[in-house]
Amino acid sequence: MLEMFTGTRAKTGIVLLIIFLTVGYINSIPLTWLFFGIPMLIAVKEAMNLFNSNDDKIYVYAILIWIVAYFYPKPEDLVFVVGILFASILAYTKEFNKNLFLPLMYPIASFLFLFSLYVSYGIESILWLVAVVAGTDIGAYFVGKTVGSTKFCETSPNKTLEGVAGGVITAAILGLIFAPEEINFVLAIGVSLVVAIASVFGDLFESYLKREADVKDSGNILPGHGGILDRTDGYLFGGIIMLVLLRLFA
Repeated sequence: MLEMFTGTRAKTGIVLLIIFLTVGYINSIPLTWLFFGIPMLIAVKEAMNLFNSNDDKIYVYAILIWIVAYFYPKPEDLVFVVGILFASILAYTKEFNKNLFLPLMYPIASFLFLFSLYVSYGIESILWLVAVVAGTDIGAYFVGKTVGSTKFCETSPNKTLEGVAGGVITAAILGLIFAPEEINFVLAIGVSLVVAIASVFGDLFESYLKREADVKDSGNILPGHGGILDRTDGYLFGGIIMLVLLRLFA
């Protein structure tokens, strides 16, 4: 159990935490745009490997989408605009390139939602999201190692139902602590719980992709952690849900 806090994995985690805290402290839109944009491009490369695709045009599309996102007030809308563009191309050419469409949905769309969460609700919302998703991971790890015995699902055999429950409860507690001041108690608990559950399935989805591709990690850019997708999978689902819930209830 000490492996979580020692060795290469811990050192990488500390570096990532320092980078995040620095970006959060500066709290600049251009810097945050880069903070999300650079990992997004790396994640696209990892996703293309998982999807067994080598169409380099996706990087051009990703960069163009991300540039527009900087100037557009609701970046998540661009997912639907590009979706319409793909549908139009399909209607005109009768050809559908799923290797370009799939990375749009995962991970580009999720990073657009994360950036939009920041633009709409500030760095406090990103801190809240990090607390919830990290709390889910940490709680699931320790509870699963301690009392976990019931397999959660076939996609990720190491996950236990007890661990998932412990992770969600931990996330709810941390979510209540780190929720922005203007978020009331009930909404803070409710959003944290739903986002925590979404992050569990974000992790499962990435595990499914890796199993389909027959690889252990999505990449190796983060020593001890694997790839960008390995480190952000929970946020890619959780960020979307948090933005939707805040738009609905906050």
